[in-house]
Amino acid sequence: MSEKNLASAVAYYQAMNKKDLSVMEKYLHPEVRLIGPLADVTGKEAVLNSVKHLLAAFDKLTIRAQFGSGDRVMLAYDIDFPAPIGLSRAAVLLTFQEGLIIRYELFFDASPFVKK
Repeated sequence: MSEKNLASAVAYYQAMNKKDLSVMEKYLHPEVRLIGPLADVTGKEAVLNSVKHLLAAFDKLTIRAQFGSGDRVMLAYDIDFPAPIGLSRAAVLLTFQEGLIIRYELFFDASPFVKK
């Protein structure tokens, strides 16, 4: 199961890099929860709305490492944003249920994104 989940996680993030929200939606469980430094939302619509803002803001996303075990997948990736933010390194821990992402926990330095 972990290979399938890993493939789904990579496909989800590849769709994110292509800014293809309709493909991304196919990988999310209806009750998905997104937990991160700037958001804690539950439900597919709320998560997609949160992700939509990110899609409009970055130039490129590159997966650097990927690991899967059982129902969990961890990805390390870089996101290139226009100046003044630049490169942001991030990681995500995804938990799968019934082949879909049910929990989506983000790890990154949020300070460049907080209005001062």
